[in-house]
Amino acid sequence: MERELKAVLSRAVRRALLGISLAAMVSNGVAVQAQSVPDEVGSNQLDIPKDVMLFGKNDPTVRKPTAIINGTVITGTDVDQRLALVVLANGGKVTDEERDRLRLQVLRNIIDETLQIQEAAANDITISQGEIEQSFARVAGNFKSTPEGFVGYLKSNGSSAASIKRQIEGELAWQRLLRRKVQPFVNVSQDEVNGLIDRMKQAKGSEEFRVGEIYLSSTPENGQRIHDNAEKIIEQIKQGGSFQAYARQYSEASTAAVGGDLGWVRPAQLPDELTATVQQMQPGQIGGPVALPGGFSIVYLIDKRRVLAADPRDATLSLKQIGINFTPGTSAAQAKATADRFASQVKAIQGCGTANAVAQKLGAEVVDNDGVKIRDLPPQLQQIMAGLQVGQATPPFGAVSDGVRVLVVCGRDDPVEGAMPTFDQVQGQIEEERVNKRARIYLRDLRRDAIIEYN
Repeated sequence: MERELKAVLSRAVRRALLGISLAAMVSNGVAVQAQSVPDEVGSNQLDIPKDVMLFGKNDPTVRKPTAIINGTVITGTDVDQRLALVVLANGGKVTDEERDRLRLQVLRNIIDETLQIQEAAANDITISQGEIEQSFARVAGNFKSTPEGFVGYLKSNGSSAASIKRQIEGELAWQRLLRRKVQPFVNVSQDEVNGLIDRMKQAKGSEEFRVGEIYLSSTPENGQRIHDNAEKIIEQIKQGGSFQAYARQYSEASTAAVGGDLGWVRPAQLPDELTATVQQMQPGQIGGPVALPGGFSIVYLIDKRRVLAADPRDATLSLKQIGINFTPGTSAAQAKATADRFASQVKAIQGCGTANAVAQKLGAEVVDNDGVKIRDLPPQLQQIMAGLQVGQATPPFGAVSDGVRVLVVCGRDDPVEGAMPTFDQVQGQIEEERVNKRARIYLRDLRRDAIIEYN
């Protein structure tokens, strides 16, 4: 079920959190700089006795609010339950340091969500309980569970149905608000679309990269310390941390608000130092620290392509996934032994026609997936899948927490060489980019006008 949760929550986890700065997260929204204070200015000046007797005690059952947004209370429970969803989506493997960082990110998420719901309500937009329940039922269905069963699963893992339902309400309210107040005022002219199509034709065959960047400024005096900090960030991301989340928290570039995403760029648009690094990377890899004038950059190659050229990773596949799960408490050695036996037995698969029969003998689960783009698979699988033909299977893959599985190719539609997007597709892309840009500005203004109290 964790695997399905990761897929269901991926959009929410990756949402652009145009976040409130860390200074705003300090108690009562005020950042206080520590200063050295003479010894005599302290408890003696306050005449506090050495033997202090407490005449009252804190009641641990009383929950103080974590934040109050325009009068709406967010409690520690709200944050804990949403955090539990994120931890589940990461397979439960989150370090204490990462958990603290995620808690801040979750709080920002809920603050934005609250502002969106409040603004929608101010414009007479409300999401009915029936709509929320329907969406919740669809989420439960993705888990092959009833809504009641899904409620129990969430509760057993420290979360709640209310947490997901609030997230659903926020997304639906914001989408409806944008359709009313933003989309009608976004216009894309015919000349703009044709101009972009002409530029794409001129750039045909040239290489483009979609790059993420975390920029850390430095001086000659602190250069080594900043370099070492950058290496620590890289290591934490390699261990499973979110690049986008670290970019929002640490990057000093203007792209920090969108998770460090530079978008699609050509080599000439990047500094020479970054170009040399990016051209040696494969999608999904992280590089650096790269020394630049005034600081260091950590770069993440999200994707790469050749303009209007066929990319094998754009092939659309029909797949069968055959997998077995490990029992709780399985050690790494036991998992490897089981995986080896599984690998030897799946060699009997001769195309999708025999896959179900072999899976039945193994006691394995079979899941059919149609319309899967190679580009959307994990980077480790993309190169393997690009070279497979119909009827062939991947080597076994997986993890101790996730079992072992193989993918069998049942169908394959390769991309057409030099396929030019249609006028409507280009127009839709431009419109979406402009709506998203205006939505970010809209949310920024809501934050600026909000009255937010932190505890």
